[in-house]
Amino acid sequence: MFIELEPVFNNIGLSLDFDYQLDLSECEFAGSRPFTTPVRVKGRVRNSAGIVELSSEAVFTLSTRCDRCAVELERKFAVPVEHTLVTHLNHEDNDELILIDNFRFDLDPLVREDIFLSLPAKLLCREDCKGICPRCGRNLNEGPCSCEKPVDPRLAVLKQLLDN
Repeated sequence: MFIELEPVFNNIGLSLDFDYQLDLSECEFAGSRPFTTPVRVKGRVRNSAGIVELSSEAVFTLSTRCDRCAVELERKFAVPVEHTLVTHLNHEDNDELILIDNFRFDLDPLVREDIFLSLPAKLLCREDCKGICPRCGRNLNEGPCSCEKPVDPRLAVLKQLLDN
């Protein structure tokens, strides 16, 4: 979504509200396409004392599989998208400010980047997910499997002593 920012930059106290949906269904994350519904982005751009602030929130549901047990899960997220917008930089290496070349700003790449940076490294069906048995593939959240636990070869001699 493109936002016309010239009126906001030129008028202290002026704000511009926006509310739209962003389609990320073609984006991949962790080997799948978890965005099955559009992302709702709602927020405001406001000039406060000559400083233009972007304050918004991206709300979406991620449909994917648990990283430990592979059970399907849906998780809702609300990601804040907050940045300061400027028309020029005093220091080129400042990454806290978003440089606006012309007064027409495409919000989609910024929202997409903030969403992907906020996603957890591992998505679990629950905090204490036990995963699956590496031998038989049973979901250990549903109960223990009947597989015999492997013995560390370095401790095999001790196991023989215990068995005798």
